[in-house]
Amino acid sequence: MIDAHHHVWDLSVRDQPWTAGLAPLRRSFSMADLSPALRRAGINATVLVQTITVPEETPELLALAAASPVVAGVVGWTELGSPAITDRLAELRSLPGGNTLVGIRHQVQEEPDPSWLCRPAVRAGLTAVGAAGLAYDLLVTASQLPAAVQTVRALPDVRFVLDHAGNPPVPAVLADVAWRQHILSLAQAGNVTLKLSGLVTRAYPAPVPAALLQSWADLLLGAFGPDRMMFGSDWPVCTLTSSYDEVFSRTQDATAALSPAERQALFGGTAASFYRLSDPT
Repeated sequence: MIDAHHHVWDLSVRDQPWTAGLAPLRRSFSMADLSPALRRAGINATVLVQTITVPEETPELLALAAASPVVAGVVGWTELGSPAITDRLAELRSLPGGNTLVGIRHQVQEEPDPSWLCRPAVRAGLTAVGAAGLAYDLLVTASQLPAAVQTVRALPDVRFVLDHAGNPPVPAVLADVAWRQHILSLAQAGNVTLKLSGLVTRAYPAPVPAALLQSWADLLLGAFGPDRMMFGSDWPVCTLTSSYDEVFSRTQDATAALSPAERQALFGGTAASFYRLSDPT
């Protein structure tokens, strides 16, 4: 059982400016805070994901993974457009916990250019990430999905995973139709996997209604299948509307029609194989 997407941060070490205006997140969150919920859910391995675009954070996450047996993988950050990206990736892997580096992510959703992923320097960086044997986490808004579709098609040798199902819009009906079409396009690319994560907060400050969550889950499972999907709690961001236990329970409810083998893939097998986790136990 693997949680393929969660975060930690310590405000005494570094501010998280993106949490401004989100009072429930304006505190530190540690692995010790998360551990009881992991035990209740039967989760025995996790993937720890970066939160801000500063070079100091990833070495800290790798060191935390080295000291925390439950953290089987780290998705870090480095500047994709840097001509020295290959050397930087090698440097990160040489650090304590560097063997747990399984992917790279950038806050594309904060980029004003909707075609940021299509920039030649960014594409070169993504190619370097793939050549290093790492995956790339796509964190985009629904309006940036067209660029994501173009990019995954242009780079078939890079393994991509779409975080939070591409952030489906709520409640804009027309935008939701476009999101669904882009999801189907991404699913046609064999180098793309999807995280069933981050959805309970899409209607913040209220949780997403059960019927809408089920609609999304049905579309995603039909498009990608459980062998190309992985559960992620998006803790502690999920606590804006739901506890860890509630996120886990709601995800189980939305995928109740799956067979035992399909559930095993969604709640562990896909993450282990996609991120190439050496010991997800």
